[in-house]
This record gives sequence, C-alpha cells and structure tokens, in this order.
Amino acid sequence: MNFSQRLSLPARPELGLLFLRLAGAFMLLYVHGLPKVLHYSTELAQIDDPLDLGRGPTLWLALLAEIACPLLIAAGVLTRLACLPIIFLLLVSMLAVHPDWSIAEGQFGWLLLIIFSTVALAGPGAYAISKGKTA
Repeated sequence: MNFSQRLSLPARPELGLLFLRLAGAFMLLYVHGLPKVLHYSTELAQIDDPLDLGRGPTLWLALLAEIACPLLIAAGVLTRLACLPIIFLLLVSMLAVHPDWSIAEGQFGWLLLIIFSTVALAGPGAYAISKGKTA
C-alpha cells in the first residue's frame, strides 16, 4: 500500500459524531460546568441574570445546560433534545450577556454553539445508547 492509498481511508462519519459529542461535552463540562459546581457560592454572587429570573434560578438553569445536558449528549441519550438548552444558553450568553465581544473574544462560545448545533442537526450517530432518529 503506497502513501496515497493510506491517506484515502474510508470516511467514518459515525466515529466523527461520537468524537464531536464526547469532545464538546467534555469541554463544556470541564470549562464551564464543573467550575460552577465547585465554586457555587462565588458563581451565585457573580452570575449575570439577562432574563431577570433571579441569580439562583439562572445558575440552576446554567448547571442543567452545562452539567446534565453534556452528560446526556456524551452518552447519546436524548441527544438532540439535550442540545437545545445548551444552544439557548450559548445564544443568550453571546448575544445578551457579551454582545460587545469580538469573534476572537467569544470564539470558544461560538465554537461550542457550532458543535452542539451540529450534533442537534445530525443526531447522535450509531455509537449512542439511544440510536433512534429523534434521539
């Protein structure tokens, strides 16, 4: 097998979806979810409340989107549905909380939005606990 033949391996979209789900879930959990849990009191005092729900409910909704939803997505359970709170949270964050950020300053948020929107559109793929089309 020559070099060009080795480069032309068959596409593996199911592995790509699995990698996208796991990597996106890990990044959201590690960078946003776990710090909110580990420093709950500090986060409660500092969290923005753009929808005027109160800081407590806002933090709990953020924890739902940044802890529970990524765990469901990583497992491939209710994947498309679990993407919706994350997408909503990211849109509110990028458009209402940080509207002054440049693309460069908000690139992590925009990339997470791209990742979870892609997963919501494509579904979980074959390597998921619930493999149905609406999973």
